Amino acid sequence: MKLPRLTPSVRGRGRRRTTARLAVAALVAAGAATLPVPAAQAAGSVVKVEGSQGAWKLTVDGAPYTVKGLTWGPAVADAGTYMPDVKSMGVNTIRTWGTDATTKPLLDSAAGQGIKVIAGFWLQPGGGPGSGGCVNYLTDTQYKNDMLAEFPKWVETYKDHPGVLMWNVGNESVLGLQNCYSGDALEQQRDAYTTFVNDIAEKIHAVDRNHPVTSTDAWTGAWPYYKKNAPDLDLYAVNSYGAVCDIRKTWQDGGFDKPYIVTEGGPAGEWEVPDDANGVPDEPTDLAKAEGYSRAWQCVTGHPGVALGATLFHYGTEYDFGGVWFNLLPAGQKRLAYYAVKKAYGAGTSGDNTPPVITGMTVDDASAVQAGRPFTVRASVSDPDGDRITHQMLLGSKYVDGSGQLVDVRFTDRGNGTFEVTAPDRLGVWKVYLKSSDGKGNVGIETTSFKVVPPKVGGTNLAAGKPAAASTSQPGGTGCPCPAGKAVDGSFDTRWASDWSDRQWIQVDLGTRTAFDHVQLAWETAYAKGYTVQTSDNGQDWRTVHTVTEGNGGIDDIDVTGEARYVRVDASVRGTPWGYSLYEFGVYRR
Repeated sequence: MKLPRLTPSVRGRGRRRTTARLAVAALVAAGAATLPVPAAQAAGSVVKVEGSQGAWKLTVDGAPYTVKGLTWGPAVADAGTYMPDVKSMGVNTIRTWGTDATTKPLLDSAAGQGIKVIAGFWLQPGGGPGSGGCVNYLTDTQYKNDMLAEFPKWVETYKDHPGVLMWNVGNESVLGLQNCYSGDALEQQRDAYTTFVNDIAEKIHAVDRNHPVTSTDAWTGAWPYYKKNAPDLDLYAVNSYGAVCDIRKTWQDGGFDKPYIVTEGGPAGEWEVPDDANGVPDEPTDLAKAEGYSRAWQCVTGHPGVALGATLFHYGTEYDFGGVWFNLLPAGQKRLAYYAVKKAYGAGTSGDNTPPVITGMTVDDASAVQAGRPFTVRASVSDPDGDRITHQMLLGSKYVDGSGQLVDVRFTDRGNGTFEVTAPDRLGVWKVYLKSSDGKGNVGIETTSFKVVPPKVGGTNLAAGKPAAASTSQPGGTGCPCPAGKAVDGSFDTRWASDWSDRQWIQVDLGTRTAFDHVQLAWETAYAKGYTVQTSDNGQDWRTVHTVTEGNGGIDDIDVTGEARYVRVDASVRGTPWGYSLYEFGVYRR
């Protein structure tokens, strides 16, 4: 059975192969301390998948065990600080993506709190499409032999540790292989990969008979490959977000004969939601995200005897694009989703202070915010406990340049949920984030998009639709061909782009000798750090009327007086490794 091609996921990418960095903000309440594991450590548990078709259960030392878990984000060195809080949420299990010599402190801290670990082993190309390296599972004997030696070594090291619940081989590689292969070759690789997973499972079982082995992939389309090629797995595992409630039906329709756990789950991800009016994924609200975790857990527990639990995503502290989308405690502050998971796992939240709630966040004229100009953000913000709320505004350029980082911006609180922010001067769709904190370790976060367009220039754009020429133009690539005329077509969705070398020029023919008093350059990401504006009456003899030596891209509004038939931008120093690229080259008479 073929797995359909899916949109690339952003689920915690970058967290899975390395431990997450910690934010400065502290999470754990005063008085929480690390519980040390005694030097004479208890023996490891005996964990089994028991029962028959449709009536399975997981047992630990003979007692039934439902996985009530979270995926783990903080650094191993900080596990002792964070693990008591994890325990307070009713969590009994955490999941990792890698196991090696650095893992013991995490296992120690987990065991000290009575928490078990689903210990992961990473295989390429893990993490879905676009992530990880490409391995040929038919021919790369060296890679396979290395993994067959590496993984059982750590199983041998930790199999008697009381913190181990089970072993998990790979993460989303059946899906991820579509980034490396297609057609019949893709099918062959998927068969070879899942056969190799079975080889690893056999090796692990030979070393450790007391802990089950599973393998995670993205959605149940991968399970037929495991059913066909990996009979030695004790159970299946799946990462599923918005579609988590469909797992039961696909399990039934697929005729599978093993139970499963959900190893990632939560609110709908970037790859699952519709686009907003600005054409970017419409991120769920804090309220919707909290409901996403509650719904996921209800659907897992709604498949008794087959679904053995879940490790929901993500006990992480990063405060970036993905962290705001998925983390229960970005920058160490608890949000509504944190308490939704706590309640789902039966820990009780009646005595907890609650985060601020933000609703109805909008940006005035969100599809035409002028670069460098103030714009207005509106939202309704309240705190259920009546706590004093402080605000922070941040901007994200994920859909402009791919950066996941969020940047603090100055803003003016106009009162009544109205905030004034200055727009960046780079064109494209940005996200603005409102972060409202209650001073009690809780936070509400909402975000919405806005599209930055050039500031309006009065008068007439003399260059609009006129003949244009350039030293070079890119014939192909992203959004190209990009000839010179694209810079004077009146559209900020098209562009001129040059070759990747320093000295390049673009010029416009105004038709006759014409007076002008303003030039506006709307740079794409590839901008000029150094350039001159030149004029000519014959297209051969040029005079410089303006010089820039420290350009930074975005929008350049230049008040410059001239009278000529031709106007040229002569670019000499690139601001990026690429060439030069202009969305629009405007010459105005105001």
